[in-house]
Amino acid sequence: MKRKKLISLLTALTITVGLMAGCGSSGQTGNAENTKSAAGNVAVEAEKQNAEKTATGEAEAVTIWYYWETEGHQVALDQVIQDYNASQGNYQVTAKYVPFADFKKQLSIGASADELPDIAILDSPDHASYVKMGIFEELTGKFDVSSYYEGAVNSCTVDGNLYGVPFGVNCLALYYNEDMLKEAGREAPSTWDELMDTAKALTTDSVTGLALCSVQNEEGTFNFVPWLWSTGADSYSIGSENGIRALTFIQNLVNEGVMSKECINWTQGDVMNQFIAGNVAMMENGPWQIPTMQKEAPELNWKVTLIPKDSQYSSVLGGENYAVINGGNVEGALDFLTYATSEEKVKFLMDKFGYISADKAIAESQFEADSPYQPFVEELNYAMPRGPLAEWPSVSDAISLAFNQVITGTATPEDAAAEAQTTIDGIVK
Repeated sequence: MKRKKLISLLTALTITVGLMAGCGSSGQTGNAENTKSAAGNVAVEAEKQNAEKTATGEAEAVTIWYYWETEGHQVALDQVIQDYNASQGNYQVTAKYVPFADFKKQLSIGASADELPDIAILDSPDHASYVKMGIFEELTGKFDVSSYYEGAVNSCTVDGNLYGVPFGVNCLALYYNEDMLKEAGREAPSTWDELMDTAKALTTDSVTGLALCSVQNEEGTFNFVPWLWSTGADSYSIGSENGIRALTFIQNLVNEGVMSKECINWTQGDVMNQFIAGNVAMMENGPWQIPTMQKEAPELNWKVTLIPKDSQYSSVLGGENYAVINGGNVEGALDFLTYATSEEKVKFLMDKFGYISADKAIAESQFEADSPYQPFVEELNYAMPRGPLAEWPSVSDAISLAFNQVITGTATPEDAAAEAQTTIDGIVK
């Protein structure tokens, strides 16, 4: 109760500042500004009344921590919070930005000092490590996720128990320059053999057939695991015959000259820029790039398809989850989540984020049939989470190192796989 009283007082002092900051930042985003204006004087008056209730103790405080630094993301979340506060008077929600690099540290410090939020919005592969800290409320039977994508639910499930609610999801798919493929007389590839053949046909002195982010960190792991999983291997069996096969395929792409070694220096944003510039004919990337591509390269003729398969289609799940902090205002947190995960609010948030709803029932009607986002909705049927495992960051380091080694030629696929497997076995066995 002591923590709740403190938060209530802080909320009463900061809510006006928070609302002003939200309105000020929305000026650079036309759609967000129009949405806020549409709320009208009634909503504004309701917010004032709820703020007064919070100050007098009539409304209970609910706090959210998030790490998004993009202004558009912050504005969108702020809009949903304002709408929620205006819709009822039992709870007053406020949100706080915590830098991604400090997020886990702040949760750890908050747990020790009893100064945690009521809701945390966090990166899905980190969910299991936070569960291990013992700070999340178990939500099994308290929140219905039966219509959500299995991979999304698995990302916040530990030992069969639900510890979160997926916020929104994304995954990776294959973008291709349709003009280049037509000129080469090729169709979009669907298998590894077809991909290699198409990439060779598209590679010239100035264009490489394929690019994917291959930096030696979690971003590189994120881009490699779909190829690993497509063989039938899982994240913990890279040393298997199938794991070696995945590494060998990546090495062959480089050795055949259809993928540049420079990919080890390219983030996903860099890969997109190379694609926009016409230096790359095909790329593995996510739906969050679509708004930028449509804005910066409106004349570029491109499409999206599933990542070509070895033995099975595969992709990797990205996105965030909501988590409710135990010992906090659980009832208020769940009330807000019920509101924020309604179809109307989910579609609003996903549109602003360039994400896909984690609720499959909503995702299937989220986009028009010819939308470039639609292939990602199909790809989500094959997307799996990283982990969930508390020690995932260490496993990821081993995978991205092996991935990097075969691209640079510093190790054979067999040796890179064996080294990674030894490290992984020491972590998970």
